[in-house]
Amino acid sequence: MSPFPLQAVAATRVLVVGDIMLDRYWFGEVERISPEAPVPVVHVARREDRLGGAANVARNAVALGAHVTLVGVVGQDEAAGHLRRLLVEAGVQAQLIDGPDHPTTLKMRVLGRQQQLLRIDFEERPGAALIDALHEAVEPLLAQHDVVVLSDYAKGALVHVEKLIQMARDNGLPVLVDPKGSNYRRYRGATLVTPNRSEMQQAVGHWNTEQELAERAQRLRDELELEALLVTRSEQGMTLFTAAGRSHVDAQAHEVFDVSGAGDTVLATLAVMRAAGVDWSEAMRWANRAGGIVVGKLGTSVVTAGELT
Repeated sequence: MSPFPLQAVAATRVLVVGDIMLDRYWFGEVERISPEAPVPVVHVARREDRLGGAANVARNAVALGAHVTLVGVVGQDEAAGHLRRLLVEAGVQAQLIDGPDHPTTLKMRVLGRQQQLLRIDFEERPGAALIDALHEAVEPLLAQHDVVVLSDYAKGALVHVEKLIQMARDNGLPVLVDPKGSNYRRYRGATLVTPNRSEMQQAVGHWNTEQELAERAQRLRDELELEALLVTRSEQGMTLFTAAGRSHVDAQAHEVFDVSGAGDTVLATLAVMRAAGVDWSEAMRWANRAGGIVVGKLGTSVVTAGELT
């Protein structure tokens, strides 16, 4: 791999749009079972809030050295206040569309002895007025950025993702999408789509051989008019499909501690590297290295340029 393009990365401007959420962790010890029900009693000793979803993509891009703007939907509540504070601390420029009746998406995890015991989700799809406001906020920002990242967690911010892709294309910007669901026609015209293994199976069905995967991936890429399609495959590494063919990189040999947010790290690294002028194959290798590092950390975390090099 070529050296990390530190100077080029420092000049990149990344626009992240998508589903913003707050990841809340309650850490504690488990020493007994509740007398009320057969469940562990967790004595909470520490609480921690982290940026999740599109916000985690944004802070990963900042950690690599890029200038990042984030646009998404939140509420006017306690969780939104924590999100705003964390974004400032991370160095992310944020334009958050807030609605008085819309709750901020919150994922609360309870962990005992570093093992996740329970997750509680608070979420609601944003209404049409909030989505219109999001699109209005994105429009003037496009000319100020080098690449657009759409982080789809199926929470509703990207319900009209087709419009956002077209807006980016009209401004001559590459668009990278982390997809959700099985209807990939929504992402037609994007530059790169990054499904994981499970998401790819949802889109094209199960495959039995590498040749079968390649045929289906290239067919999907052609149908969606993509420049590239990257399938992240956990322990099997990553496989990139372009008009030039197939390129693969094996997974980094690291101990896996927590895969939460690993896809965000991969997406952010791809976007930053592409904005810095690195080709897709080389960008994939950097993203694979970053993903291999972040799964060795607990919860949604970031990888810095220093760690990569």
